[in-house]
Amino acid sequence: MDFLTDLTDIRTIQWLACTTSCMLAFILLIIKIPRSEHTKRLNSAKVTIAVSFLVCGFMMAFSLYKYPSVWDYEQFSSLTMLITASFSTMAISYSMVNILDERMISGNTFGINAFLLVVTSITLLESFLKEGDSRLLYLIVLTLSLGLFIAQSIYYIVKFDKAYKKSLLALSAYYSEDEDHKIRWLRFFYIIAMLTDVFLLVYMVLPDSFMKIYIAWYVLFILYFSANFISFIGSHKIILDAFAHRTLSGQDLFPPKTQQMIENAPALDQKQMEKEFRTISRNLKKWVSGKKYRAYDKSRDEIAEEIGTTRELLLLYFSKVLKQDFRYWRTELRINDAKKMLLEDRQASVYIIGELCGFSDRSNFHTQFVKMVGCSPKKWRDTNGHPHNS
Repeated sequence: MDFLTDLTDIRTIQWLACTTSCMLAFILLIIKIPRSEHTKRLNSAKVTIAVSFLVCGFMMAFSLYKYPSVWDYEQFSSLTMLITASFSTMAISYSMVNILDERMISGNTFGINAFLLVVTSITLLESFLKEGDSRLLYLIVLTLSLGLFIAQSIYYIVKFDKAYKKSLLALSAYYSEDEDHKIRWLRFFYIIAMLTDVFLLVYMVLPDSFMKIYIAWYVLFILYFSANFISFIGSHKIILDAFAHRTLSGQDLFPPKTQQMIENAPALDQKQMEKEFRTISRNLKKWVSGKKYRAYDKSRDEIAEEIGTTRELLLLYFSKVLKQDFRYWRTELRINDAKKMLLEDRQASVYIIGELCGFSDRSNFHTQFVKMVGCSPKKWRDTNGHPHNS
């Protein structure tokens, strides 16, 4: 029973949070990312997040160091947790937004935000620890701190939303297939991060004994985030290729919409256009027969070069001649291949077949298959290609 009591004691949970934060910071710092223009922002984000974890560990250790001299330790822990959550939210939000679009939040803005947070935090702790009649000062500073915390959260939510939407456009513009799922975890994580902030505000008005529940939740949160972030580091190339495109090529990251791209195609007379289209049609048949549509992680320019044309002319060909979207057309080819392979090789894994047909992600394969066929790949195989008769 003493063991269980120790586990539920707030100081035990704080020691766990301190150890976890420092351990995760150390792991992130020792992870090496090859230095290039592509990975500069990722390295910066990695270091910023690691430092934020160290600060969180320091705040937990500071609470534990101070507790013998604090008259209301549970309330003091709530204040240090507010500071911890504020700083980690700021650092992680800045890092995530910076990975997606480095122009969304400047380093100066981040520095000013950090300075205000440090000043407010020191003032808050001093007003709480100050002896004598200082309750009014403490309440004023606490109100200002909560206001700054809320304003900071709203600011980063707005910035992240803009950066995320622009990043989806960047992936769509750079790659000729659906790569949105590569950064979808960022949005899911950010929702959890903001819910964690909201939970803190709720816990601030609950009895102080509830704070240990929040600290335990926070430990799980940073573990979840770190696992996904480390996974992202290991598979970042496809994303950073698109986001670094503007820096490396000098071209706009977000090309104009379809109609504008068609208008920007080389001005050709009717005979020249027909000749170009015949060439594209001939090369496209060879491209299909060679099953090159199965290759993924290729930009639209690379695909157009394989077909012997430009991206604008290829788009124009699909718009005027085939009257359909290239991405949908290629996905249909991949799905048709998958339908055949699912019935021909019943021992092969469904998702291995999806990968062989050109889907780099099992979730994307399942989604696209259901969208085009009307059933899951497994049901297609189990019903011998007649899902509607089952």
